[in-house]
Amino acid sequence: MTSQPHLYTLPHPLPLESGALLPHVQIAYHTYGRLNAEGTNVIWVCHALTANSDVLAWWPGLFGPGCYYNAEEHFIVCANILGSCYGSTGPLNARTPGEGPWYQAFPLLTVRDLVAAHEQLRQHLGIRHIHTLIGGSMGGQQALEWAVQQPSLFSNLVVLATNARHSPWGIAFNEAQRLAIFADATYHTASPTGGAAGLRAARATALLSYRSYQAYGQTQAEPTDDQLTDFRASAYQQYQGDKLVARFNAYTYVALSRTMDTHHLGRGRGGELGPVLAGIQARTLVIGISSDVLFPPAEQQLLARHIPGAMYAEMDSGFGHDGFLIETAQITQLLEQFHVRTAVY
Repeated sequence: MTSQPHLYTLPHPLPLESGALLPHVQIAYHTYGRLNAEGTNVIWVCHALTANSDVLAWWPGLFGPGCYYNAEEHFIVCANILGSCYGSTGPLNARTPGEGPWYQAFPLLTVRDLVAAHEQLRQHLGIRHIHTLIGGSMGGQQALEWAVQQPSLFSNLVVLATNARHSPWGIAFNEAQRLAIFADATYHTASPTGGAAGLRAARATALLSYRSYQAYGQTQAEPTDDQLTDFRASAYQQYQGDKLVARFNAYTYVALSRTMDTHHLGRGRGGELGPVLAGIQARTLVIGISSDVLFPPAEQQLLARHIPGAMYAEMDSGFGHDGFLIETAQITQLLEQFHVRTAVY
């Protein structure tokens, strides 16, 4: 069960990288534990595409009582990204008080806009330094962007299954999902449940990039050889589509997938990724997943090559991209090797 988040309203409209202005911005966030007197125990989590700010609910085994990151030792912060539907301002919110929701008209957000909102929340919370910034997938993109923008703010950076620039392959997967949503006529009616059937199909498509051939073979194979219809793999795709539709909406999915497409650390910084990554000052752990087809290990290896002193580790997992959420025992071992945790808090 997800707990209720705190809410913070930005004091002013948020200027976006596109040149637009987002008025009446609200950020939902969770905190766990207490900030110590020295302010040295902050763990800031950046979440992925469809997650929320309650990190204890979606990253169990890594965050929570008895886990590597826990409220007894750390002050853990996770903010719901702008554009989402878990409390932060998104497409289903009103444009201004008294007006209807944004729906398809919600402005383009970039990863840099998400970071700008994080930064305002950090200042509101009175956090002057972050011991560890961690994120996987789209959360890793946010973490990298923030570490580039403010290199002295972070002591440690941990990124998993992510990249320095969203790839043509990743953009193509996102566009295929958006096409499925656009093909649902209800999406264009601008209603809270608009595009639900399209979102169901989009999630089924996305899942093929999140998991692996091996994972499907292990979990969705038929127990007998005489099956002609009603395959387990078919039912699984339908189940996952229904599961997302029950907790998300098509307008948010379109908006955030477009945000992911904008990720490019070199944009406006000379274009070359190497020199930009070289400016990161945090001690960095980069984790790849052997079976990840969406963010293949080569993308994490590029990060590790260019971030000064970065440690690269690759998890041998059959779970594909979702391994960053599932393989918490392996991640914990890697964190222990990396010595992110210090003796002083």
